[in-house]
Amino acid sequence: MIKIEPTIALFGGSFDPPHIGHQTIIKKVSSLSDIDTLIVMPAFLNPFKKATLATAQKRLEWCREICTSPKVMVSDFEISQGRSVYTIETLEYLSDNYCVKYLVIGSDNLKDIQKWRDFEKIDASIIWLVASREGSKPDYSQLREYRVIEVDMPISSTAIRQGDIADSVDKRIEADVNRVIQNRQKGENR
Repeated sequence: MIKIEPTIALFGGSFDPPHIGHQTIIKKVSSLSDIDTLIVMPAFLNPFKKATLATAQKRLEWCREICTSPKVMVSDFEISQGRSVYTIETLEYLSDNYCVKYLVIGSDNLKDIQKWRDFEKIDASIIWLVASREGSKPDYSQLREYRVIEVDMPISSTAIRQGDIADSVDKRIEADVNRVIQNRQKGENR
């Protein structure tokens, strides 16, 4: 008997906090006809970062709150490891049960993509879905195979963490995101 595995796209990131731009990417990717499931994978801690605004559990909660499409699954694999997890590790873990065909990234990741652990192995095994921002001119030359997902939304988690939250975060999590930002600002101002 031949086992038919669902075709998966993986969208990992800090999601600190998840914003309307992330949701637009999720909607566009999950609507692609050759993708059965989009796995959203919040990181415990991005290997290139030292800290996050919100806890890993809070970011996981936010992602679960806003990802309600039946084609989207939010996974706690990386968070459950309690450490920074490299993309290659996540792909190897998922490959036990799924055919991970696509890896979703923002075009801002391209400048450091070759610094990713086992980049060549990742590049050889997936097709990149690159979300491009308005005005960006990414260099795709290091990618073996890719498709561009146009997401012309000038929103960043960094700006939100600095207090520019207006219309950038889903209403379902907006109050909670504001609370986390305010608590962090109070803690820093002491």
